[in-house]
Amino acid sequence: MSPHILIIMVFSLSMGTLITITSSHWLLAWMGLEINTFAIIPFMTQKYNPRAMEATIKYFIMQTTAATMLLFASISNAWLMGQWDIQQMTHPIPLTMISIALALKLGLAPMHAWFPEVLQGSNLTTGLILSTWQKLAPLSLMLQLPTNNTTLLTILGLSSILMGGWGGLNQTQLRKILGYSSVAHLGWMILILQYMPSLTFLAFTTYIILTFSMFLTFWYNKSTTINALSTSWTKAPILSAITPLMLLSLGGLPPLTGFLPKWMILSELTKQELMLTATMAALSALLSLYFYLRLSYAMTLTTAPNNLPATLPWRIYFLQPTTPLAIATTLSVFLLRLSPTALALFSH
Repeated sequence: MSPHILIIMVFSLSMGTLITITSSHWLLAWMGLEINTFAIIPFMTQKYNPRAMEATIKYFIMQTTAATMLLFASISNAWLMGQWDIQQMTHPIPLTMISIALALKLGLAPMHAWFPEVLQGSNLTTGLILSTWQKLAPLSLMLQLPTNNTTLLTILGLSSILMGGWGGLNQTQLRKILGYSSVAHLGWMILILQYMPSLTFLAFTTYIILTFSMFLTFWYNKSTTINALSTSWTKAPILSAITPLMLLSLGGLPPLTGFLPKWMILSELTKQELMLTATMAALSALLSLYFYLRLSYAMTLTTAPNNLPATLPWRIYFLQPTTPLAIATTLSVFLLRLSPTALALFSH
């Protein structure tokens, strides 16, 4: 991709998200979402192959469907209630439609099936953008909606945690596993959204740190399958020793960073006397933990049966700077120590 085109696309991607985040009018928010969608498409198609084109078309169709539904619901609300303001979405039918449209944009279950497929057809860099930056605009709109559709958000959250864990169990492609991991993490965010929105922001920040470190690890390691991951002990031994800690952090085990949002979310759900919801969420998270443990096992305790000299270099020479990977790895493992600060910041 030409550097000039790259600058234009990155600028459009940033501006689309910022327009949506800062807008209070539905038309402006819709316009930002559309700019965001069109800006990511050149990144997905920069390597021309049938799989990338298929993923791009799927992504475009899903995002367009969600944007059309969002526009229709906002027009319906303006017609019924005379309001274009995002926080004045008071009529139950347009509110439900817009929640479903934003869930489709985010990739929440049961509208999640497109996301792992799109991620599988993209390279790791584009997949990182799709998993982190592209979630920011729809989630900011979801945060601004009135919280009077409690049942819908609870169903979306619990089904996303369940399907995110269940869908990743039988996968061998790392990008699909990260896609289902994203669905599960978004389920936790949506589950607590109606009771404590600041916790949703904390969970999203933690998710970005963890996902960034995992995508960078696989990118530096040049691995896209579990089979390729099992040869990483000869390519990057230090990275192979640290990656299981990051995977367990994604699973939410103490004393790692990923434990912080799940612990606080379960605590808040308990305070709201939602014992059954908290129990179902905690048990469904065990499914995700299983395939994180599977990846850790494949990376550190097994040797691949097809160690061909042509596909197994003794060491990877890092041509890219490793500072982002070092920072992300440190944050994803050691950030739990700052939990008192996080509690003080996000409890108000």
